[in-house]
Amino acid sequence: MYYLHPDRDRTQAIEVSQLIKEYQLGKRNFRNVGLTQTSITEIDLAEIDFGQANLSEVNFSHSVLMKANFGKANLSGAILWRTDLRHANLFQARFSNALLIRANLEGANLCEALLNNAEMRLTSLVGANLTGANLAGANLSYADLSHANLEGANLTGTILTGAKLFSTNFKQTNLNHAVLFRANLNWATLSAQSKIA
Repeated sequence: MYYLHPDRDRTQAIEVSQLIKEYQLGKRNFRNVGLTQTSITEIDLAEIDFGQANLSEVNFSHSVLMKANFGKANLSGAILWRTDLRHANLFQARFSNALLIRANLEGANLCEALLNNAEMRLTSLVGANLTGANLAGANLSYADLSHANLEGANLTGTILTGAKLFSTNFKQTNLNHAVLFRANLNWATLSAQSKIA
């Protein structure tokens, strides 16, 4: 006998054409679907619910996923180049090694998300919630994290070259070996618990 972890329910495979057809007919709930190593580019899927879905290595480039739900979804290795994820829910989503260059994540909820080694150059994270997120080894060169909340986040070895960190919250954030060359830290909040080496 075995017990299945509640956050690891088996996903149900679905074809891209079927998903798009059902979405266009008004369906928004695609929780726990399995859609891996495929491409859904340049399409509007605003407010879609991909909670706990397996979307590893899916290409969402140039798509609109505004206000979408990706809570606890697996997007490891996914390609989200210039993808619109404004105000999306990405709570505990897994983005390890994902490509998010020039993605728009303004106001997104990335609380406790796994973004380690993600490629996030020129990404907009203005006002995003990244509390407790793991960004170790991620490349955020020239990204805009103005007014973002990174309290308790792990930025070990994160590259923040030229990043906009205006009024960013770094309370209790681990910044060990982070690269902050030419980053704008005006009005950023750091506390004694913030680790910088």
